[in-house]
Amino acid sequence: MKQWALPYRQIHLDFHTGPAIPDVGRDFDARDFARTMKRAHVNSVTVFAKCHHGHLYYNTKRPERHPGLKRGLDLLGEQVGALHREGIRAPIYISVQCDEYAANTHPEWVARRPDSSQVKTPPGVFSAAWQILDMSTPYQEYLAEQTQEVLKLFKPVDGIFFDMCWDQRSTTREAIAGMRKINLNPEVEEDRLKWGNVVAHRYMKRFRDMVKKSSPKASVFFNGRAFGRLSEELEYQEQIEIEALATGGWGYMYFPMCVRHARRFDKPSLGMTARFHKSWADFGGLKPYPALEYETSQMIAHGARCSIGDQLHPRGVLDRAAYELIGNVYERVEEREPWLLDSRAITQIGVVRLPNGDISATRSAGGSEEGATRMLTQLKHQFDIVGEDEDLDQYELIILPDSLLVSPQLAKRIGAYLKSGGAVLATGTSGLSADASKLLLPQLGVKPTGMSQFTTTYIRFGGEIDRDVPPSDHVIYERGARVTALRRTKTLARVVEPYFERAWDHFSSHFQTPPDRVTNFIAASVNGRAAYISYAIFKAFADHGNAPFRLLVRNVIDLLVPEPLVRIDAPTGTEVSLMRQKNRTILHLLSYAPERRAKNLDLVEDIVPLNEVATSVKLARKPKRVYLAPDQTPIEFDFVDGRCEFFIPEVLGHAMVVFE
Repeated sequence: MKQWALPYRQIHLDFHTGPAIPDVGRDFDARDFARTMKRAHVNSVTVFAKCHHGHLYYNTKRPERHPGLKRGLDLLGEQVGALHREGIRAPIYISVQCDEYAANTHPEWVARRPDSSQVKTPPGVFSAAWQILDMSTPYQEYLAEQTQEVLKLFKPVDGIFFDMCWDQRSTTREAIAGMRKINLNPEVEEDRLKWGNVVAHRYMKRFRDMVKKSSPKASVFFNGRAFGRLSEELEYQEQIEIEALATGGWGYMYFPMCVRHARRFDKPSLGMTARFHKSWADFGGLKPYPALEYETSQMIAHGARCSIGDQLHPRGVLDRAAYELIGNVYERVEEREPWLLDSRAITQIGVVRLPNGDISATRSAGGSEEGATRMLTQLKHQFDIVGEDEDLDQYELIILPDSLLVSPQLAKRIGAYLKSGGAVLATGTSGLSADASKLLLPQLGVKPTGMSQFTTTYIRFGGEIDRDVPPSDHVIYERGARVTALRRTKTLARVVEPYFERAWDHFSSHFQTPPDRVTNFIAASVNGRAAYISYAIFKAFADHGNAPFRLLVRNVIDLLVPEPLVRIDAPTGTEVSLMRQKNRTILHLLSYAPERRAKNLDLVEDIVPLNEVATSVKLARKPKRVYLAPDQTPIEFDFVDGRCEFFIPEVLGHAMVVFE
């Protein structure tokens, strides 16, 4: 599938409807349904064959048909037909590991914990929670029969969206037998997780082949997979979808972190948010327009398609206010599509992904990759998050963040990369052994002697990297490595240690012990093209957001990459991405301000303009013209020493500057 084949303006239309709802589809009007989508500038709607409750929404003789579905109503069939008549794509949704009907009918199919209790999400004996099915059991055949029926009745399908497809640990009879068959020990947690991965890979291949055999042009996607394993699982996926409801628990950093990895692969990517104020099924919750504009702008600024989640009311009537909101957002996306199609990111820095890093999780929870994404975004650097086995030579700078255990193979590759003119920044124990006692990457030019005895220390910046840094000893709240510089290595910042380690019977004042003495241990150093920071500085930034941490990294990177792709005089919250089409370079600027508006809710309600923004972009050649998209307002510019320099008259949320 070519990248442009995946539509830019999608709706993911949830319909998880419990059996206690008596009037399903009572007020459904197929024509009004499809025309509402058309008016909202939607060009793809994912509609439901089967929900988490395990019920079916089409004409079938199977007993799982929703008991409250209006007699004779083929809800799915009418939705697909009406959408197709309006030229709108209609992939079909099937729930996989959540199926209440199957769980209640066949409790032996429910995944089990080691103590034999049921797996439920969220956990709880009498909580309103989904029972999780084990695909090792005969449930997989049950699901295959349902899927085959859908493929037969709606052939050719536009696509199938399989949901709830993570690696499920289980101790059912079938799971234990399967583990033993391939020499895994069901008593061991790691082996149970390995079995979950084996099962997932087997059924993803099976169901993908099933769909493609029936409808060769259909898209196939399995939702819930860890993004850290994309390279292993791309053969099962036609596209990469990043579920990231910013106000629903994912936050505003999860999507930009994941997309910087996902966009590296030769599959189209898509960001999924929702119209809800909070998370899925927040009936009556409507997101402010600025928030939804920001979330979709983030997507298109990174070359991703957009998907907005909604949930159809059980009676089958779309929320008018929701589709007015969605229509306003998608009209804006549609106007910009000529500058989005087939665009690819231009990047300068590769951040090597940790094997068990943040993008292996379902949601962002703070960590090295989130911290690197936050920091480098605030610094306006153009970067990807890459696997250690991927191509590193395309980048001017490689960052080894915080706790990457450098294998002999990777050390050899990095050595060759440095010889060819590349640059490396390692932080924390990256390039060292896990206990910081041995040096694994000799090019760093340091001598490690273990971790510091102090939980909290301070850093004193040297003259080469003290630009904009207040003249103080700056606290680092986590333990660092004790490292000294070898003969040819230049010390850029030193560690200042406290009087003593704080303890219950030996402390001073309210918080950390004050600084006492400057040591010979380095906080930052550079050896030729290899720099080192002795703290897990990216995780520290994710946890604390302390501005000197960002200044430390910025000033060290400036020594290694003195000509960044983009320079811009704008607040740290301004996001910048640089994209390339065949004959164009496009600079995206996003200036929105998520605020903590509730206890656990960040939200954008206002768009405050930036005016006369001074900008400089590194380009291979002088452009013939520079303008703002989509209205093509020309921008005056100078081209000096390979850089295009200009002022953007106004950034009202999202601006696109085009170089042709």
